[in-house]
Amino acid sequence: MTSLPARAGRRCHNVLNPLHSTVYFSPDYAKELAAIGVDSRATTFIGRAAPLGRVGPGVVTAAFYNYKYDFIASLVPAMWDTVAPEDVVAARVRAADATLRRLLGEDTLNSDEMAEAARLALRATEACTRHARPLYAAHADQPVPDAPHLAYWHAATLLREHRGDGHLTALLGAGLDPMEALVSHTATGKGMAPKWVLATRGWTQEEWDAAVRRLQERELVGADGELTEAGEALRTDVELATDRLDAAPYEHLGAADVARLTELGKGFIGTALTAGAFPSDLFGKA
Repeated sequence: MTSLPARAGRRCHNVLNPLHSTVYFSPDYAKELAAIGVDSRATTFIGRAAPLGRVGPGVVTAAFYNYKYDFIASLVPAMWDTVAPEDVVAARVRAADATLRRLLGEDTLNSDEMAEAARLALRATEACTRHARPLYAAHADQPVPDAPHLAYWHAATLLREHRGDGHLTALLGAGLDPMEALVSHTATGKGMAPKWVLATRGWTQEEWDAAVRRLQERELVGADGELTEAGEALRTDVELATDRLDAAPYEHLGAADVARLTELGKGFIGTALTAGAFPSDLFGKA
């Protein structure tokens, strides 16, 4: 097996994951969930949680790491009395189909490149593992859609959740609690802006500020709210640990095919971003 260039798996993930994530910010997703009776406050997590089945707030909070338990508990498990998890799963697939058709266009969806990307991404998932990866394992039990663009989206989902489960292990090992993980990620400039975190995760501004103070006490964040040298090193270590835990799918695919999948994925997400896939103020420190 050809060894991969440094961070090749992360670069591939960084173009696959955003296309998967477009669904959660899509009007098509909100419309599909509303049509089956999902509370609008739950849209940011319920689509990913539904493959876990009729679980309670403790399981969802554990699997998601950075949502506030009280917020999840205000919606789950009561929501399962209104809508079945399998109906949420089906609604998410319909939303993915509508979203990708709108953002990418029919020519891209029906292209040889999309079919090739689906084959490569699905092959990468062959090396994903279920142990200690609850969200990945739940999504891996879902069937692979027939349409190439949905097969590609499904594979991107599996690769996202596989890396994400490993990332939570890395955060735990780094001693970052849920709020500290969010604050320090936002401080890198790559995470969601604070207003989006607070609006979607159930935390308050007071809890955000308290996490900032804790990070300052650990000398990971400075008085200006920016990461210190130690803070930057910690976040780098977290990403490197995540890379190690997520290496198998990309090593299985091999260097040449990882490079090709990255190239194809870059083209798809570039088109989606141009089409306005995400709110303009979603990312950043402000």
